[in-house]
Amino acid sequence: MTQCKFFRRAETIPTAMIQIENVHKAFGNIAAVDGITFTAQDGAITGLVGPNGSGKTTTLRLMTGLSRADKGRVLVDGLNPAEQPIHARHRIGALTDSLGNYPRLTAREHLQYFGELQGVGEEELQPRISQLIDQFDLSAIADRRAQGFSQGERMKVALARAIVHDPPNVLLDEPGNGLDVLSARTLRALLAGFRAAGKCVIISSHVMAEIAALCDQVVIILRGRVAAQGVPEELLRSTGTSNLEEAFVALTV
Repeated sequence: MTQCKFFRRAETIPTAMIQIENVHKAFGNIAAVDGITFTAQDGAITGLVGPNGSGKTTTLRLMTGLSRADKGRVLVDGLNPAEQPIHARHRIGALTDSLGNYPRLTAREHLQYFGELQGVGEEELQPRISQLIDQFDLSAIADRRAQGFSQGERMKVALARAIVHDPPNVLLDEPGNGLDVLSARTLRALLAGFRAAGKCVIISSHVMAEIAALCDQVVIILRGRVAAQGVPEELLRSTGTSNLEEAFVALTV
């Protein structure tokens, strides 16, 4: 893979981070999110960790404005996605666990389509598409339809299209699902590049090795609540354990 390069930010907003403040979200009688509070800083990777059904994906959906909190507040660079959805979403690049590629579109057409949806002008968009194809090592599949892509290829196309508008915030839901060793290494390199570029990166996962390898801060969610949060070293010290998997078990069992 070629050396990672990232676009500069188009603007500066005083509050540059994602803040979750006492957020609640219920579906019927089920409290999917029950008073979660944490802050994800720019230039860092924050991991949301928890078992399936713990509230990680719902929390991400609240950040993107796809779901509205029943109580509490979500701020994306000072913008509330529930009140300013268009402006907030423009500052986010989101990758869902389903990836959501269109099987009949080529990798290049995905970037063109999503760039136009984000309002990137044609003069700016074409250099960005070329840069992303190079950055994500997509040259061999750039003009192939997505149908038949490997899981790693689908992940790279989905991630490239998510950041085609150069968002300052990147949200990834279970990005390592189904990746082989080489694709997982590629993902880690890309995320390290986002961090170095000063982006706020949030990933949800239940794979401790992935979180340990990537994250500067870990937020452990259990039954819709924050069970613990801090840098990995703090969590290990507080639980008297030697790795994040053991710390996770100690905090959630």
